[in-house]
Amino acid sequence: MDGIQTFLKFLINRKTAIGYSFMALLTVGSERLFSLVAFKCPCSNENFIYGLVFLFAPAWVLLVIGYFMNSRMWKLFTGCCLNPRKIFPKGNSCRFFYVFGQITLNVLIAPVMWLSVALLNGTFYECAMSGLKYPGYLNTLCNNKSIRCWEELNKVACGKTTMSSSESEELKLTLQAQSQVLGWCIIVTTALLSLLTTCCARCQSKISHLQMKFWRIYIEKEREQLETFPDYATKLSERNLTSFFENKEPDAFPMPTFRAWEDASQLYSFNSSEQHYSTLHRLVEDGKKDSEERETMLDFVD
Repeated sequence: MDGIQTFLKFLINRKTAIGYSFMALLTVGSERLFSLVAFKCPCSNENFIYGLVFLFAPAWVLLVIGYFMNSRMWKLFTGCCLNPRKIFPKGNSCRFFYVFGQITLNVLIAPVMWLSVALLNGTFYECAMSGLKYPGYLNTLCNNKSIRCWEELNKVACGKTTMSSSESEELKLTLQAQSQVLGWCIIVTTALLSLLTTCCARCQSKISHLQMKFWRIYIEKEREQLETFPDYATKLSERNLTSFFENKEPDAFPMPTFRAWEDASQLYSFNSSEQHYSTLHRLVEDGKKDSEERETMLDFVD
């Protein structure tokens, strides 16, 4: 029993790494499925557009899905048309772009994984670039090769050229090599940028490493407690239905004010002078604030 608890604790502590690993496996599986089932290079003048669509369209869909599923995204934008001060508070108008950039960096993980895997496989790139008619590129790719290379490059991906088998295979290997080099460049660049942005964020951190670990534990526990929302909704619905069908006055049921809901839904950044660990923590400790003070104290970073 202790071994099971230790294993579960290990999984909980490593859930971020496990989540990214699962996302990577899902991306690899999806790319292979697309390559084997859906992708059929036309081997015509449409190669370039067709290949680019399969290379970038899934990445764009993953980007949109990532935005949809990011809770910070909706905390940031919900109600902003009616209250622009929510995203552009007084004295800190540029904060919105900083926070939106943070959200975008998190959302880009899945699209970058897709591009990396697709380029390492080389199928989509090979089809796309075999249909590119840019003279400079053709001169480089078809250098020291027969005239048929210029005429039948778009058929290389299908193996339907009249070129010699060695020349056709060399072109295929060249296109796949270019694709894999681009894939590794994306991986290395992404890893380097991730390291640099993490280092910059930690260097400018207002709190120590141990306090940040405590903060993350607190945030996780608060989210777990917020899962009790359905219980409150169930109690409220039961109270209303009982009052309706039994035709009697409803029992008192305390609810947060509209302003409290608004305040609790804000994104939050740590303030060393107050040491609140979430928007809800700050709201409970500070109580009600007037609207002007609320506008100037809005933060956007979880």
